[in-house]
Amino acid sequence: MVETAESAESAYHTAQAQLRQVAARLDIDPGMVELLASTKRELTVNFPVRMDDDTIRMFTGYRVHHNDARGPVKGGIRYSPMVTLDEVRALSMWMTWKCAVVNLPYGGAKGGVIVDPRSLSERELERMTRRYATEIDIIIGPAIDIPAPDLGTDARVMAWIMDTISMQRDYAVPGVVTGKPVEIGGSLGRVEATGRGVLYIVIEACQRRGIELQGATVAVQGFGNVGSVAARLLHESGARVVAVSDSQGGVYSPEGLDIPTLYAHRRERGLLPDEALDGMPHRDVTNAELLELPVDILIPAAIEGQITADNAARIQTAMIVEAANGPTTSGGDAVLAERDIYVVPDILANAGGVIASYFEWVQDLQSFFWEESEVNQRLQRIITRAFHEVSAVAESRDVRMREAAYVVALQRVVEAIRLRGIFP
Repeated sequence: MVETAESAESAYHTAQAQLRQVAARLDIDPGMVELLASTKRELTVNFPVRMDDDTIRMFTGYRVHHNDARGPVKGGIRYSPMVTLDEVRALSMWMTWKCAVVNLPYGGAKGGVIVDPRSLSERELERMTRRYATEIDIIIGPAIDIPAPDLGTDARVMAWIMDTISMQRDYAVPGVVTGKPVEIGGSLGRVEATGRGVLYIVIEACQRRGIELQGATVAVQGFGNVGSVAARLLHESGARVVAVSDSQGGVYSPEGLDIPTLYAHRRERGLLPDEALDGMPHRDVTNAELLELPVDILIPAAIEGQITADNAARIQTAMIVEAANGPTTSGGDAVLAERDIYVVPDILANAGGVIASYFEWVQDLQSFFWEESEVNQRLQRIITRAFHEVSAVAESRDVRMREAAYVVALQRVVEAIRLRGIFP
């Protein structure tokens, strides 16, 4: 992925800058701003895991709670060699705003372990996961903090965490995590929910901006769990997906790519294999080049810090829908604003995953499960309503969608804190 001096800066700094910018518009009390700019709780754990060759390896992991004024905290766990405490802090803050902007009764949290999961055998990955779950057991639970999958983790990892916590409590606790396999309390529709939410947002944004989705050109940076689903659903909806990429690079064809074939190979192999491209007209592009292709809709769905002050002036699109968390730096966002490029921010655009996670949590607490069509309908209703609420604020205050989303989120969180009061 693209990394510049700006994108390498603290994601937490970016998150705090976004908060302070909007808080100034709302004239929020400085003490309240400092409260919201800080995390509530941070846990760092260093733990040993026995490897398959009988050696012992140390790992470092984190779990951060940003704010719980609106309810128990919610956020994913990522496994990546790039995980840092500042990144986890930023992601936990963004989760607070994301939950608030779509009006879920959650605060924000995030976690991670510094590891490349592909470097571990399945048995090593399971042992590491179970030990990490044991270390953070003191601050997670259905009424406290409900983790979910993120970069480098999946339903299998959530199953191990759920089982580990259940063994610690001596009874099954399906509601301790979401994103689990359906067979042990997961929800139908959860796997595709973030990408499906992106589709619903694109549909609404196109209608608002006068863009015909049928035949519109789309580039997706990040053909992972979110980007691949969004690309497939947009293709099925008539859009022309002309470029996709993963961590190894990308492919571009102005005539449109065979997304069903690429999606099927990605599901089987995990990356974009060369054999999937046989007979498919295309040219290779880097992740950096993909961002600058001339398209109607650009969907950054990889990692944070991809659109910066260095490359934002070269982006050629009418609309950006942020399927990744924090893909645009503060400097990059300023350039996009100057150029009047329409941006649907991450805390709204990729909220489909946490909405479906909320559905899973509710189903687990009730031991009553819904059909997939019901999950998708409820998801569309909630995220579409949130889009219109944010759009209305953007119009009434004459601000961009990012600022409007923050206005909605901040007002809800601040009001919750005001109503609850400051203990003692």
